Amino acid sequence: MEEDLASDHPEVTRLALRCGYLGDRFSGSQVQAGARTVEGEFIAACLRLALFSDPKSGRFQAAGRTDRGVHARGQVFCISTPSPERAITLLRYHLPADLWVTGYARVSPGFHPRHQAAHRTYRYFFGETDLDARAMDEAARAFEGTCDFSLFSRPDGRDPVRTVLSARVFAESGIAVFEVRAESFLWHMVRYMASALFLVGSGEADGTLIATRLNGDPCSQLSPAPPGGLVLWDVEYGFSFSPLDPGKKARLFLEREWSASRARACVAGHLAADAACPAGSEDPEENIP
Repeated sequence: MEEDLASDHPEVTRLALRCGYLGDRFSGSQVQAGARTVEGEFIAACLRLALFSDPKSGRFQAAGRTDRGVHARGQVFCISTPSPERAITLLRYHLPADLWVTGYARVSPGFHPRHQAAHRTYRYFFGETDLDARAMDEAARAFEGTCDFSLFSRPDGRDPVRTVLSARVFAESGIAVFEVRAESFLWHMVRYMASALFLVGSGEADGTLIATRLNGDPCSQLSPAPPGGLVLWDVEYGFSFSPLDPGKKARLFLEREWSASRARACVAGHLAADAACPAGSEDPEENIP
């Protein structure tokens, strides 16, 4: 049917648009009635530019979904439009400051950004500064290969077996970063993996925790790590995107967010020091039954 559509409308161009966003103010990426979402803002901008009359006719599709509070550096949205040059040159001006386009590619009429992705890469940034990144890196290698991730996800009826191509932890600016690349992921999978690695890095568990859970033994309860540290880092297709300037609005927004986060971290550090339990004293909450 996609080939028929292409032959009936030869003037329509299929575009893949590489996007980034800061997820703090979005209720996730997927369109939701009455909620501000990434897809909702992107589609609204496309409609204002008359790139298509509605998402169905424009065959809007996304490479994947992200939860509330999760960010993206390399999300990919696809549209079919009779005005590709307008999309390439003007879309950046119609998007909100916390959503931007960094690249584009002209693709085949039947291209689907989710089905045709070769693999995806996520990064999880840990806020704690005293984690053992080396121990976490050694433990992360257990994720590599084809495994049953039932105990590291919420499968939601999907096949829990996934193939992880690489998993590592490295230090960046004094914090630990977990990077994982796989053909596909399950719901909350990366956040569960990050939570297990946090236990290893903090000394609350050893590296055998991951292998034990992959072998089907829950051994202990595990909750997904908070969404704020997670970034959809890249989606790979085997072709490159032509770079686009995201625009001054997005750059200024990110600069302000960076400045605000540094100030907030400084304030929180001072407040935490002031609220710390004095040396030699006992925290009364520890004795509450």
